[in-house]
Amino acid sequence: MVEMEKARPVWNNPLQFVFACISYAVGLGNVWRFPYLCQMYGGGGFLIPYIIMLVVEGMPLLYLELAVGQRMRQGSIGAWNTISPYLRGVGIASVVVSFFLSMYYNVINAWAFWYLFHSFQDPLPWSSCPLNSNLTGYDEECEKASSTQYFWYRKTLNISPSIQENGGIQWEQALCLILAWLVVYLCILRGTESTGKVVYVTASLPYCVLIIYLVRGLTLHGATNGLVYMFTPKIEQLANPKAWINAATQIFFSLGLGFGSLIAFASYNEPSNNCQKHAIIVSLINSSTSIFASIVTFSIYGFKATFNYENCINKVILLLTNSFDLEDGFLTPGNLEETKVYLASAYPTEYSKIFPEIKNCSLESELDTAVQGTGLSFIVYTEAIKNMEVSQLWSVLYFVMLLMLGIGSMLGNTAAILTPLTDSTTISSRLPKEAISGLVCLINCAIGLVFTMEAGNYWFDIFNDYAATLSLLIIVLVETIAVCYVYGLKRFENDLQVMTGYKPNWYWKIIWAFVSPLLIISLFIFYLTDYILAGTLQYQAWDATQGQLVTRDYPGYALAVIGLLVASSTMCIPFVALGTFIMNRWNQGKTISV
Repeated sequence: MVEMEKARPVWNNPLQFVFACISYAVGLGNVWRFPYLCQMYGGGGFLIPYIIMLVVEGMPLLYLELAVGQRMRQGSIGAWNTISPYLRGVGIASVVVSFFLSMYYNVINAWAFWYLFHSFQDPLPWSSCPLNSNLTGYDEECEKASSTQYFWYRKTLNISPSIQENGGIQWEQALCLILAWLVVYLCILRGTESTGKVVYVTASLPYCVLIIYLVRGLTLHGATNGLVYMFTPKIEQLANPKAWINAATQIFFSLGLGFGSLIAFASYNEPSNNCQKHAIIVSLINSSTSIFASIVTFSIYGFKATFNYENCINKVILLLTNSFDLEDGFLTPGNLEETKVYLASAYPTEYSKIFPEIKNCSLESELDTAVQGTGLSFIVYTEAIKNMEVSQLWSVLYFVMLLMLGIGSMLGNTAAILTPLTDSTTISSRLPKEAISGLVCLINCAIGLVFTMEAGNYWFDIFNDYAATLSLLIIVLVETIAVCYVYGLKRFENDLQVMTGYKPNWYWKIIWAFVSPLLIISLFIFYLTDYILAGTLQYQAWDATQGQLVTRDYPGYALAVIGLLVASSTMCIPFVALGTFIMNRWNQGKTISV
C-alpha cells in the first residue's frame, strides 16, 4: 500500500490542487446561469437563499468528496469500490455522466473558437445584417431577428427548423470541435504534470478578463440601469419555493459535485492535505466569482438595454418628425409621450396611418428580457460588444475568457474519466497514459460531431438539460448515505483525524448525516414533480420565417434518448450492486461445494 501511494503522481503543491479545483468549478455557469437566476428570482434578494444553500449544501458535500478522494487515493470507481464492492456502480455512474458531459461540453469551446477567429474582422461579422441575394435590401430572416441572432442561428449553427431535420455536418464547426479536443488532449497528455501547469492559466486568466470588463462595463452608458435592475431586491421572491430550489441546484452543479472530477483531483493530494480548508476556499471563490460575474454581466446588459431603448426612441422621433413635418430637435425623449397624445388628437387620420410603425419603447421591458445559456454568451454579449468602441478587442478578450472557462471545466471532466482508467492495472499495463488520453478524446470528438449537424443544437440542449440533472442528484445522495451509513461516519471521522490531525466538528457531521440527504431528496422530488406536471417535454426551435424561437414537442425518439441518458447512468448503481451480490453468492456456493 505504501509503495502504491509513493508511485501515485501528486500535485507539486497544495496551491496547484486549489487552482485545479477552481478552474474546474468556476465555469460557464458562473457567467451565464447565475446572473439569469438573480434576475429571475429577486435580484440581490436571491443572494439570501443562495448563501444559505452554499453553507448547508455546497461546502459540506465538496468537503465530503475531497476527503473521500484523498483518503482512498483512487478515482471514483476505485474509491467507492474500496468503501464497499456493492458501491462500485456509484463510481461507474459518475464516469458515465462525465462521459456524457464531455461529449457535448467541448462543443461550447468549439463555438468560442469560431467566434474568436471571427473577432479579428473589421467590422465584426455580426455587427450588421448581410444583403439579400438580389442586393436590394437586407436578408429577410436577419431583419426579422437581429444581426447577432442571425449570425448565431444561421452562420454559426445553420440550424434546422426542427429536431426531426438532422441536416448535414457543418464542417467549419466540426474543425473547431477537433481543434478544441486537440487543445484538451495537449493539456491532459501527461496527467497532473501537464494539467497542473495549465490550470494556473485557466483559473487566473478569466479573472483578469473579468476585471478588465468590469472597468469597461462600469464606464458604459446605461451600465447603472443594469446594476440597479440587477440588485434591486424583490423580497417577495423569498416566499417562492422555486427560488430556493434553483439556488440549491446552482450551488450543486456549479461546484461539479457527483461527476467524480473532485474525487479524482483529490486522489493526487498528499494524505496530510487540509481538505476541509480547501473545500471552504474553493466554495467561497466559486460563489464570489458568480456574484462578481453578475456585476460585469449586468453592467453590459444595462448598456445593451439602454442602447436598444434609446435607439427605439430615436426611430419614433424620426418617424414623427418626418410624418408631421416637425422642426428638427423639437421632439425629445422628454416630450415624446406628450407630443404623441397631442398628434393623435389633432391629426387622427394621419396618426392612425403611421400608428402600426410606432414602437412602444420601454427600458423596463428591455431589461426584463431574461436570457440564459448560450443565448447570453453568444447573442446578448455580442450584441453589446458590437456597439462598443474598438469592438474587436473586447470580442477577443471575451471569447478568450470563455475558452479558459470551458477548457478548465473540460480538464476536470476528462480527469473524472481518465483517473479510473489509468488506475486500472488491466488497462494501464497494456496502454500508456498518453494513448488512453488520446482514445478518450478521439471517441468523445467523434461522437461530438453529432452536435455540429444542423439539428445539433437541439441535441446539445437535450444533453445539457437531462444528461446530468436527476442522475447527479441520485449519485450524490448515494455517496452521502454510503459514507455516513455504509462506511460509517465514525470510521470516516477517524480517517480524517489520521490524515489531517483533527476530526470534523459537529456541524459537518450533522449536515452529512441528515441535512444534505433530506435536501437532495427534496430536490429529486421537485424535479420529478416538475417533469410530471410539465406533461410532454418541449424544446425551443428556430423559425426562420418569423426570426424567433417557437416551442415544439419532442418527438418520441428524442424522449427515448432522454430516458436513456438518465437511466444509463443511474441504473449502474443497482445493477452493479445486484451483480456483486450474485457473484458473492456464486463464489460462496462454490466454496461450500469444495
